[in-house]
Amino acid sequence: MPIRTTPTIRRAPAELVARFAAYPVANLGDAMERIGIVDAGITPMWDGAKAVGSALPILTVAGDNLALIEVLDLIQPGDFLAINAAGYTGRAVMGDNLAQRYQAFGAVGAVVDGSARDRDIIRDFAFPVWSRGINPAGPFKNGPGAIGSPVALGGVVVTAGDIIAADSDGVIVVPLERAEEVLAGAEEIARIEIEKDEEAARFRAEAALRS
Repeated sequence: MPIRTTPTIRRAPAELVARFAAYPVANLGDAMERIGIVDAGITPMWDGAKAVGSALPILTVAGDNLALIEVLDLIQPGDFLAINAAGYTGRAVMGDNLAQRYQAFGAVGAVVDGSARDRDIIRDFAFPVWSRGINPAGPFKNGPGAIGSPVALGGVVVTAGDIIAADSDGVIVVPLERAEEVLAGAEEIARIEIEKDEEAARFRAEAALRS
């Protein structure tokens, strides 16, 4: 069955995306009124995974990855694949083969609302992937699917060109229209947290002197 592709896929400006890399997902979440955070069932495939990029939405049916193959022709450097695989964990829709190609074509990472596989190999070449499950069962390649249209990702709407940031805590989707506002909020939150950390360090030092 055919894969529908949006004729023009919006991307976030690279210089804007790069500014988000300075902040952890937790700070960005606080700056977003704690909304826009993908549900906690979607976790990193390997420890230390971290990525920020421009969302490239992909919709596929459960257990099928034809759309994930056809997106190879459309990937641009800085893309962060946002894959709605129906939340189905009974069959992986991507593994190391696709992950290596995504990385080679410039994608910064992938979030899969579904299952992936080949965790150890993907970790070894350090391609950041977050998924709802790990399953060795491979996918079908029949379609249908869509590339570039808005998708749901862990309960959050993702539109092409939104900014996705992900780390060991999880994944957040920042609408492109709110990017500057969220960055300003995250900067202020980071400043306050530095002050709190310095205060806690003073308390520990004073307690050590008293002991």
